[in-house]
Amino acid sequence: MRKFLIAIVACMFAAPSFAQFTSGGFSFDEEHLYWGVRFGINFGSISGDLKADKGRTGMNLGGVVGLRVTDSAPVFLESGLYYTQRGAKKLTGFHQADVPNVKSFDGKLNYLEIPVIIKYGITTENNIAVLPFIGPYFSFAVAGDTDYLKRNDMGFKIGCGLEWSNLYLEALYQMGVLNINDYDTDNFSSHGNAFGINFGINF
Repeated sequence: MRKFLIAIVACMFAAPSFAQFTSGGFSFDEEHLYWGVRFGINFGSISGDLKADKGRTGMNLGGVVGLRVTDSAPVFLESGLYYTQRGAKKLTGFHQADVPNVKSFDGKLNYLEIPVIIKYGITTENNIAVLPFIGPYFSFAVAGDTDYLKRNDMGFKIGCGLEWSNLYLEALYQMGVLNINDYDTDNFSSHGNAFGINFGINF
């Protein structure tokens, strides 16, 4: 995880000067609205006092819309709506707490999620747009087992996208900041996290 974050930060600060370049239906030299579709895979986990021995693999499906926010730099604000499957398997923990059946609990959570991220566009010589991004996300579980976990969640998303001729690919990490533990919120905390890979098309 540390190497992944370092690579993203290095990518942002090592950007070349802006040049005339068009990719994915928008130009880095012009203010432009774009939208796209996304499909991918999540590798979810739960950390904290109630944690998981095994992660959960799930699906991402969503749509996004973005807008360049300044004429002086290729900075884009992007949001959208995702259906995303996260959670974990074989939850353990609570240390001294006696939680019935928690070891066999299957922490499957399917969310509707709204991200609000900032993207910075970097041009390359081989006509590929590099788009590191960061920002918060807000989630609400619409399905899954929530006996010990809250439905509301929020956190921060950091990652990097690559775009060529309208085709888009991104890798990202989601770090939950809310305590989603619903068993004993005064003494215990748990956080949902996920690593994801998404493929899509921008228009």
